[in-house]
Amino acid sequence: MSDIQGRGQDEDDELLFADEDAPTPPSAPSRAAAPWKLLIVDDDPEVHAITRVVLNDVTFDGRRLHFLSAHSGGEARAILNDHPDIAAVLLDVVMETEDAGLRLVHHIREVLGNRRVRIILRTGQPGQAPERQVIVSYDINDYKAKSELTAQKLFTTTVAALRSYQHIDAIERNRQGLETIVDAAGALFEQRRMDRFALGVVERVAALLPRAAGAFLCAVPSGLNPDGRPREADVLCGTGVFANAVGQPVSAVLPGAACADIAAALACGRSLHRDDHSVALFQTQSPGPGALFIGGHGGLPEVERRLVEIFCSRMSVGFDNVSLYEQLRLAQVATVHALGKLAEYKDEVTGEHVRRIGRWATAIARELQARGACGGDADDLFCELIGLASMLHDVGKVAIPDRILRKPGKLDPEEIIQMREHATIGGRILRDASGPVGGRNYLTMGAEIAESHHERFDGTGYPHGLAGDAIPLSGRIVAVADVYDALLHRRPYKEAWELEAVIDLIRAESGRHFDPCVVDAFVAVLERGGPEA
Repeated sequence: MSDIQGRGQDEDDELLFADEDAPTPPSAPSRAAAPWKLLIVDDDPEVHAITRVVLNDVTFDGRRLHFLSAHSGGEARAILNDHPDIAAVLLDVVMETEDAGLRLVHHIREVLGNRRVRIILRTGQPGQAPERQVIVSYDINDYKAKSELTAQKLFTTTVAALRSYQHIDAIERNRQGLETIVDAAGALFEQRRMDRFALGVVERVAALLPRAAGAFLCAVPSGLNPDGRPREADVLCGTGVFANAVGQPVSAVLPGAACADIAAALACGRSLHRDDHSVALFQTQSPGPGALFIGGHGGLPEVERRLVEIFCSRMSVGFDNVSLYEQLRLAQVATVHALGKLAEYKDEVTGEHVRRIGRWATAIARELQARGACGGDADDLFCELIGLASMLHDVGKVAIPDRILRKPGKLDPEEIIQMREHATIGGRILRDASGPVGGRNYLTMGAEIAESHHERFDGTGYPHGLAGDAIPLSGRIVAVADVYDALLHRRPYKEAWELEAVIDLIRAESGRHFDPCVVDAFVAVLERGGPEA
């Protein structure tokens, strides 16, 4: 039976709400705020009714109360499962069992793992749950005998619980936000392309602020319009409601006031927050996105504003890193093209040949990646590098005399020895060109391709007689692409082969000259119509 009795019964069991002047609640802000969820757990319907009457007009921090009711521990468990954001629970002890309330406390803290919700234990039978024992043994936040709960004390207890929940919730959201930022930095700083990094930034903002309707990055182009006015910012990438706004001017995506806020934030160099949107800035050393627009968030509390600032500060470093990497990549690309032109100057058939090799090498690598073949060596960076790096496979021919390169007939044994030196020479040239640059890049991969694309899978190739997986994967791929293209096209010393004859040879040499996995990937690409132009 209930441990709360109605007014007019024994004074010891009475839930008293004395006639007191209720405090004037603070005024609510202009924007609508989500209410605080308050769960009342008691088997006496009158307790629910009286509690709602007393607390109905309470407003804390501009937010009213939303009441949820459960008349047993079982009902309360279901409600708590569906509403993990309940701020406080007014909990009876004796309901369907003498310790139903205490069992619910254990369920909340240990089973649900909910440490945020504030639990206020109310009992009309203190002897059933002695205060000292309960406070020590159970993770509750307040203990009240129902006889002492006047309207004023219930108000005070409830507001104190909400304030405590607010602080704990802010700390927890701050912790989760910082974890999101750290995780984002770890994942995004591995990106080497500006477009992928930028998209990753707005996606992480969506995870950081799940209530927001969407976000986008915008950049202000340099220079002026023909009429002399500054050029307008364009959307680089977006999520949520802005996912389809890429490439559009900001004025076509936002109303005038929000658009003006972006201009104002860029002009003053500070982030700007409104009731329904925010503009955060990236302070980068190199040209990059100027501002991050976050829309439809309903107003960011101070903790989330700070998280956004921390996030943008961290990502500013990331934008600078990607920009520096892009500059380094472009410098390497320029070096590759310069070396390629040098090889073309020595051999008139090299130009188109190396471009076709590049397309084939990329297509074969992507096919291997899709198949999960070759132990996962064909990752995204590998597939990105191999096309351009493969164009340097014969750069060592710059050291081979023209009389050998352009000889119309077969080479004699001494000339063959000289010709084979181009593999070692090419590897040496490209390693010297790569200098102190570490890691995988166009030049280091070009060096291994130049040196290994004449190795054979069975170990009978040159210059080192490598076999099987000891041959770099890039060399194994280019070996197939090189032979296919060389046989398919006319050379000074031979006529072009028919396509069927070339394919038959490559299949016959699988496991001898060529890696069988690479041959299978090559055939799959060929059957789809070849690499994209």
